[in-house]
Amino acid sequence: MTTIIPSSPPVVLQLDRLSRRRAGRHAVRDLDLSLHAGQVLGLLGVNGAGKSTTLSMIAGALRPDSGGIRLCGEDFLEHPELARSRIGWLPERAPVWAELSVSEHLDAHGRLRGLKGGTLRAARERVLDRLDLQPLARRLAGVLSQGQRQRLGLACALLHRPGLLVLDEPANALDPVQAVALRGLIREQAAAGTAVILSTHLLAEVTAVCDRVAILHDGCLRHDGPVQADDHQALERTFFEIAMHGDAAARAA
Repeated sequence: MTTIIPSSPPVVLQLDRLSRRRAGRHAVRDLDLSLHAGQVLGLLGVNGAGKSTTLSMIAGALRPDSGGIRLCGEDFLEHPELARSRIGWLPERAPVWAELSVSEHLDAHGRLRGLKGGTLRAARERVLDRLDLQPLARRLAGVLSQGQRQRLGLACALLHRPGLLVLDEPANALDPVQAVALRGLIREQAAAGTAVILSTHLLAEVTAVCDRVAILHDGCLRHDGPVQADDHQALERTFFEIAMHGDAAARAA
């Protein structure tokens, strides 16, 4: 009788010695990180730790000074067009085209992603329903509240069913009910095989939805390991050790 060993999920993202300088200093230095399909990675760090710079490079908005990025096994730096179909990105402040309605905004975003016709209409209706945006479909994006803009930005990130979802402080301006709904959405995406990177200042968000956590400090990776739902205090201790002691904490570990 042949024993079938289940294969591990494919690697969606691979960072190799990724570095980027900003304003004359290293914002990110020699970062090695990988992410598998269906995995939710929490990215933590104090302000200035390099989180947003890292996410911008992963999303293709910034080019690294050195190092490599592989997306689904392909060289992302040589083929930046891969971002259109494979990455969904929600920056910390979701950008909007103020003069377009919510539906028009999604249609424009979808066309940039290569969607058209019935495929685009179906994708638009799906995310409008999933993000509870149907009542706002005809409202101009420019008059939305910050929380509504955040939900629209998330809808844009999900519109084309990306294999990698990059979220930078996605709970910004969301009320408690919407924040809980966001957790459910992240779990839903992971269950469908999407790899998710969640950058947040809220440790509770990480223990609620992430199965792994990476902590940056001064642009360097100081911790990378699994996280358990009931492990909030342990994560808090690790985070504050690194935040307060930096290099000394890393050497002690």
